[in-house]
Amino acid sequence: MTSSYRTTIILTVAALIAALEITMAPTASAQRVRTGIDVLESNGFAQLQGKRIGLVTNPTGVDRYLNSTIDVLNSAPGVELVALFGPEHGVRGNAHAGEHIEGQAVDPSTGVPIFSLYGKTRLPSAEQFQGLDAIVYDIQDIGCRSYTYISTMGNVMKVAACEGVEMIILDRPNPLGGLKIEGPGVEDSLISFVGQYDIPYIYGLTCGELATLLNEEGMLTVKDSRGQDSTVKCRLTVVPMEGWTRDMDFSATGLLWVPSSPHIPTVDAAYLYPATGILGELGVVSIGVGYTLPFGMIACEGMDADVLASRLNTLYLPGVLFRPIYATPFYGSLKGREIGGVQIYITDFNAARLSEIQFYVMQVLHEMIPGFAPFAKAAASRLRMFDKVTGTEEVRTAFSRRYRFEDISSIWYGFAAEFRKLAEKYYLYK
Repeated sequence: MTSSYRTTIILTVAALIAALEITMAPTASAQRVRTGIDVLESNGFAQLQGKRIGLVTNPTGVDRYLNSTIDVLNSAPGVELVALFGPEHGVRGNAHAGEHIEGQAVDPSTGVPIFSLYGKTRLPSAEQFQGLDAIVYDIQDIGCRSYTYISTMGNVMKVAACEGVEMIILDRPNPLGGLKIEGPGVEDSLISFVGQYDIPYIYGLTCGELATLLNEEGMLTVKDSRGQDSTVKCRLTVVPMEGWTRDMDFSATGLLWVPSSPHIPTVDAAYLYPATGILGELGVVSIGVGYTLPFGMIACEGMDADVLASRLNTLYLPGVLFRPIYATPFYGSLKGREIGGVQIYITDFNAARLSEIQFYVMQVLHEMIPGFAPFAKAAASRLRMFDKVTGTEEVRTAFSRRYRFEDISSIWYGFAAEFRKLAEKYYLYK
């Protein structure tokens, strides 16, 4: 082989490597936001040095290169990862929605024991916290109260407070941004795992901000020896993001979306979860779960999709367009049945009032279909879950009289306006 030929090969390989680096670089460099785990890595894990830690996480807990927070912390110098705690869907995301995960397991990648926080009990035990100096939380939420990860976060904070263990939140963006606040709070009689705190349905905070609010506003309670609710407060540290601002939805961050649960495979599904998820609790229409558009459509049997789309579009809802769609769900509500309805498109995220959309669809369906009354058709258990998710029976009662959103508008936004003033005290980002 001549020297000139070797030189050509070397130059060709070098050019290929350079091209690969250029191709791969935007994955990191285009990201405007550094999440809590990225900040932690960059500062040499300063907040965790010399500590035995537990980690509450799932597949969304990744750094900017998609390395699992589990693996990052397990190999971090000066840090001892001794326990993993899994929310709904599990630490590695191998459980379906609502599936209980019982007992203790071992993470095959690290050998670290895993404790489920979504089984018969959803509170970690005092024994599981023995020997821990800190419990770290790193999960990408979707900014909606009924999504159960924030309930898990609060439960861990309670036990951390009782056991004197530091709670460390590795902050992440609210995919819906920090400006949208919609929906009522939660009545005491409807407190549940899908509505554990008296906050709006869309609450407009990052998990770090929400944790701070819960901690400071006395929203964390445990039963005392007499069975009475007693307020607790944990020692809380938030590792804030860099580069995030309140006007950013997830697409503006440059971050890569990791499915936060089986039916939130894309960030578009996260945007549309609050637009259809409440209606989906009734089980009388398809919201795309079981089809290829989870939370992205509303459809039912015998519907003229073109007429429905046209009538919805003439409402001129801000930032929203509707497209007629026909489908046959593969599983879930209306499995195997031919249905018609609308696919929902968010055309202006800032202008869209997400949680209103499902009520306007019900309003138009009620006008189009004589006798359309989903509350009358739904099972009692479905009605109860609808109330838990909305946080109040008042929404269902008021709306079912005429199926007009205007009848619940003051309920939907009155509490939200009050909460916004409270929430501003705990903003970590402008």
